[in-house]
Amino acid sequence: MSNVTVCVRFRPLSAKEKRDIGDNICIQSIDSENFIIKDEKEEGFTFSFDKIFYEESKQADVYEFLVLPIVRDAVNSINGTIIAYGQTGAGKTYSMEGSNILESDEKKKGILPRVVDGLFTCIKTSADSTKYTIKLSMVEIYMEKVRDLFDLSKDNIQIKESKIQGILLSGATEISLSNPAKALQSLSSGIANRAIGETQMNMASSRSHCVYMFTIDQQSLSEKRVKSGKLVLVDLAGSEKVEKTGAEGRLLEEAKTINKSLSALGNVINALTCGTPAKASHIPYRDSKLTRLLQDALGGNSRSALLCCCSPSPSNASESLSTLRFGARARHIKTSPLVKVNEDKGSDKKNGALSGTRDETFEKILEKMSERLNAEDVKLLEELFIQAGLFVDLDSTDDLESNFQDVVEQTISSLMKAVEELRSAVQMLQRENMTLKERLGAAERLDALPGGTADFLQKISGLLSYFIPGMQR
Repeated sequence: MSNVTVCVRFRPLSAKEKRDIGDNICIQSIDSENFIIKDEKEEGFTFSFDKIFYEESKQADVYEFLVLPIVRDAVNSINGTIIAYGQTGAGKTYSMEGSNILESDEKKKGILPRVVDGLFTCIKTSADSTKYTIKLSMVEIYMEKVRDLFDLSKDNIQIKESKIQGILLSGATEISLSNPAKALQSLSSGIANRAIGETQMNMASSRSHCVYMFTIDQQSLSEKRVKSGKLVLVDLAGSEKVEKTGAEGRLLEEAKTINKSLSALGNVINALTCGTPAKASHIPYRDSKLTRLLQDALGGNSRSALLCCCSPSPSNASESLSTLRFGARARHIKTSPLVKVNEDKGSDKKNGALSGTRDETFEKILEKMSERLNAEDVKLLEELFIQAGLFVDLDSTDDLESNFQDVVEQTISSLMKAVEELRSAVQMLQRENMTLKERLGAAERLDALPGGTADFLQKISGLLSYFIPGMQR
């Protein structure tokens, strides 16, 4: 077991922050692992992380400490994930990509181009008896849909789970990378398709979570098996306060979806770190596409790192505190990175792997369902699977449990929403009923007065005529 490595990076003050409040900052350095941050009320909070990158830190510093060890592990078939987290405009995309993915200035290069260089350097120094292949997939999670950034026609990719491969993207485009130049060109074309928008806090605000997935296959020429490592880099969209960003219309809807998925990520972190060993707690990975995709990274077979990006400005102290508290919780997550070994493809039949057509696979899955459900339920789930796009190149009946659970959890979620709406309707009816009862009681009290309601109203009318000119008596 290993803990998630968590680092914090403070960007320099922006021109807007300097105009608004000058050169004041809300952080006080203690050393390379500890610092104090003050909130709006000048109350100080001390935080400790694996490494603190202050405003003067370099792109290379971040890569060498946080990322390079994970790159080396990925080449050796140990999965790795690096996540950039923080409020909008905090420097996540700059840390991940640099000022431009094709940037030639060594000082400005971000994590991604350095990862590309690192992967090919590691491969060049490996033994001649080993053959490597590197493939790249690139998707964004936009408005709770997974979109292929290499093929925009694939705008609703399904997330699958395999016992062997873990979490994977069914049907996502994979590009073979033969050299660093081709890798950077591929990344550049994918980044150009990413959804962005302008807000008051960021001229080019990312409106989606972007996921870069490198798959490194390692085949020993003397053995009939392939080791596989997966390196995932995630540039999260920033959390937003609408009053600060000024988001309206579609930007506002995007902000709501972004904040909802980040909230789901926070709930997963809490569930992973607050449960007791004696009692396993439910981890809500399926509450969003983001947490589902990060399931291996957060609690599975992966070595993971988190880069918390923050503004040092007092005007953003509350958002920075929120980011830091998220990172402090994530630091307690434990993962179990292992070497992934796949048998040679030629041995599939010996191992009983499914080699039938998609229709045969479909029938096998429905047959297995019929063992636990009646015919009517199986028919209903069949229609739900087709409508939800869950039957997409299923590799084996192992996918059944994942797909079955997807539909069950979607159904439960819909039922819970319906129950909540019914509860709200009942509360509204109860309030209306209370109001009617109060009116009825008042009417009954009027009727109980001497002379009845009509006589009482006549007396009131008579009194009012003295104060309101022109009122008939």
